[in-house]
Amino acid sequence: MNRLDKEEQEILDAFDAGDLQRSPDNEDRKSQHQQYAEAMFKKDARINIRLSSKDLRGLQKKALEEGIPYQTLVASILHKYVEGRLHEDR
Repeated sequence: MNRLDKEEQEILDAFDAGDLQRSPDNEDRKSQHQQYAEAMFKKDARINIRLSSKDLRGLQKKALEEGIPYQTLVASILHKYVEGRLHEDR
């Protein structure tokens, strides 16, 4: 059985009681996130890269853990980096 923490239970109780309301800009935000998703998954270019076997195995392992193809994981990593949402630790 899946247990909820206190905060999660409070949210569920508020939802069940009808106390939650949508954000006033819900439709705008929904539309904006839909555009982000479409842009992220639009694949109109192809690249070929050479990786070490160790790095490829690592990517494949991480992708398997996430339940996605490793090419999708690589595309997601690159997209996040280009968008400034992924930074290298130095």
